[in-house]
Amino acid sequence: MSLLKLDIYHVRNIRQESIRPSPAINFIVGENASGKSSLIEAIFILGRAKSFRSVSIKPVISLDQQDLIVSAQALQPDGSHRHLGIRLDGKDFEIRVNHQSSPKKSDLAYALPLQLIHPKSYELLDAGPQVRREFIDWGVFNDQNNFLPAWRKFKKALSQRNHLLKTKHLEQINVWDKEVVYYGTIVNDCRQQYLQKFKPVFIEILNRFLDIGHIDITLLSGWDCAKPFQQVLTEDRDKDLRYGFTHSGPHRADFQLMVNDRLARDFVSRGQLKLLVLSLKLAQVQLLANERGNIGCILIDDFAAELDAANRAKLLAYLAELQCQVFITATEQADLGELSRLKEYKMFHVEHGYIKPL
Repeated sequence: MSLLKLDIYHVRNIRQESIRPSPAINFIVGENASGKSSLIEAIFILGRAKSFRSVSIKPVISLDQQDLIVSAQALQPDGSHRHLGIRLDGKDFEIRVNHQSSPKKSDLAYALPLQLIHPKSYELLDAGPQVRREFIDWGVFNDQNNFLPAWRKFKKALSQRNHLLKTKHLEQINVWDKEVVYYGTIVNDCRQQYLQKFKPVFIEILNRFLDIGHIDITLLSGWDCAKPFQQVLTEDRDKDLRYGFTHSGPHRADFQLMVNDRLARDFVSRGQLKLLVLSLKLAQVQLLANERGNIGCILIDDFAAELDAANRAKLLAYLAELQCQVFITATEQADLGELSRLKEYKMFHVEHGYIKPL
């Protein structure tokens, strides 16, 4: 999948722009605050219906405007075209896929898989478990069709159980325990199956960037898997009742990345940690390509900020081999390194929100 044409209206300082990107690598250069990251943000909004730079969408909408719109014509792996569009006004959203309205944000996510790498991405292994759950679940979401329905039903059952715990009304808690266990087990199994496929792909990519020793990645399910999930819920009930929420389950899951049998974040250097995270992100895209042939887009914001010249060159070589659509921002063209070996790419310059091909 690649974007053939991208139209952006009212995204920060980009008032109205239209570009025709390369199906391969696209470089976006310009000074700080010129609108480079806003272009990346617009693509992200098209695929995720939210911003990665702001919790609220209001600051993303251009001044004196009521809403923002991002639309695109995309080329599918089978050669067909798909039209995608989203309008956000801070309160409501409107999504269109092939000119048909859709109430589901997940329709955009399925249509336009996006992997984002930006300076805060490198906090993945340092941050709390929620960030790592979201990372794993993005991969599972794109890999297994039964994951999203099971996750939604689990969350609904969990919400009902927590309500009973808070209100101390336990008459129906056994009913909701069964729902939590049934759908929670499906969610956990999907994650486990995904990690089994993900691990060898991740290690292969990491070896291109780093020689670091024995690597292992394991899922922490969110409960003691030596015991049946139902038994854990029963044993936790007094504690859950006291605090008013469910302590154990896939909503508390995490994963651990081990290097030479030690937790990576406690063992490796800061530079090595960044390469580990980069490889984790790329492995998700590679596995998606291996499994479905639908890669989507890779968005890399502030290319030179976290990687030295040698690893930037390795990354570009890998991206060229992957044959997917990539958008990369940099302050100066010199930050991109030697580009003569790239078979296909486009260069765009951004200034005061205006985007021009070079």
